[in-house]
Amino acid sequence: MDRSADGHWVIVDGRRWRATDPAIPAKLRSELVAELMDARRAVGAAKRSSDADAEADARQRVAHAKVALGERGEPWWEVDRRTPDPARIRATLFSLLRHRSAGSVCPSDIARTIGADEWREVMDQVRDVVRTAAADGEVVATQGKDTLDPAATWKGPIRIRATQDLIDG
Repeated sequence: MDRSADGHWVIVDGRRWRATDPAIPAKLRSELVAELMDARRAVGAAKRSSDADAEADARQRVAHAKVALGERGEPWWEVDRRTPDPARIRATLFSLLRHRSAGSVCPSDIARTIGADEWREVMDQVRDVVRTAAADGEVVATQGKDTLDPAATWKGPIRIRATQDLIDG
């Protein structure tokens, strides 16, 4: 595997692929890569069992992980980190939640994945995407033991948990 001189691409067997965003912290990159590999295995299992619905769900997981890693969607080197694409925020949210299926995600994990050193500047945008996902019933936002109302103003530390529908596919 070779890299392009600018680091934006990797070359595998003569084919060019977009490189993973190098600004993603190592721990979060590792989680996202693990989710990508799990999703790819799920695609294979679904294909072997001829389960079209499971295959579609698994392919969506692959797409989310690749967008979260910066390998799809807007090129990470062309984006102002302080104004991230909501689709990448959403993909990162869902990928981390899938990977941590029994756990939760802090909005700052998503912001650090996308915003690099400017992560604090994207927290409001992350909360907006989380709020929309909560209003749509895809996630649950909590503060302590209290479930937060998506229509309310959120202050202080929150955690995001996946609904069972997200985990089940």
